Amino acid sequence: MSVLPAHVTRDPLRLVLVLIGGVTVLTGACQLFAPGFVLDRLSADSTGISRHLFATVGMFMVVVGGLLVQGLLTPAPPPYLLFWAGLQKFGAFVLVGIGVLRDLFAALALLVAFFDLATALLCWLMARRLASRAGDLHTAGAAR
Repeated sequence: MSVLPAHVTRDPLRLVLVLIGGVTVLTGACQLFAPGFVLDRLSADSTGISRHLFATVGMFMVVVGGLLVQGLLTPAPPPYLLFWAGLQKFGAFVLVGIGVLRDLFAALALLVAFFDLATALLCWLMARRLASRAGDLHTAGAAR
């Protein structure tokens, strides 16, 4: 017996995005509650202000990751939810990449950046699929 609804476990893309959302919540919580530890792993400066700002980013990761999970657990999440979650992940890709280019983070951070890029693309793929299904339902209802 699965703790996840059948509409999640039967859909590999939805399942992967639910898992990624959960990981986003966990990693965001790490940044929120232990920003210095995470900054040290990324070979970044760990000052009072950088830890505070990194914790703030972690809080937003918890919120967006939680929104993604909760939305995908519903049978018919709105496509815009996936669009905005993907936009957040794409923004993270860009900004972490810039941080590496500016030598603010170690090259190891590029793994995180490219994971965020892949997640953004998956979110947008799911948004497109949901929008297509919503259009099919709307068209089917109008044909009656």
